[in-house]
Amino acid sequence: MSGGTTRTGAQMAAWIAVASAEHVRRGRAGGFMQVCHGKAAPLRRIRPGDRVVYYSPTDKFGAADGLKSFTAIGTVLPGEPYQFDMGGGFIPFRRDVSWWPAEEAPIQPLLHQLELTAGVRNWGYPFRFGLLPVSLGDFDRIAEAMRAAVREDMAA
Repeated sequence: MSGGTTRTGAQMAAWIAVASAEHVRRGRAGGFMQVCHGKAAPLRRIRPGDRVVYYSPTDKFGAADGLKSFTAIGTVLPGEPYQFDMGGGFIPFRRDVSWWPAEEAPIQPLLHQLELTAGVRNWGYPFRFGLLPVSLGDFDRIAEAMRAAVREDMAA
């Protein structure tokens, strides 16, 4: 994989999604992703076959535990965003993902290597949006740091 996130024809794009590691673990176990407190619009930007990696600033939602690691990586599966009733009136939108076997990887050693963060003083700012495009080169560097095993057989 190489190149940017501009989509031409069937070219895949790569994304960084942001959530606490506890929420990411729930999505990995269920084969799905959610972003931006369950909003549909960000998930509609993603297409089947796109690659996604989760960055978790914290382990627990709302905690200040400073995890700052990439915690999941995979391929978006065919289908559109769909709603799921989690109870208590919370019905977020989700997309199905084939998660790859991978290890968590701290972002700190990658900051100077990633196009997204190299030389950027306030590197964490773009992560506040919850979903951001990333170059395929950066995605590959993150996948390597996570020792990810690409699951092409499960790809869209």
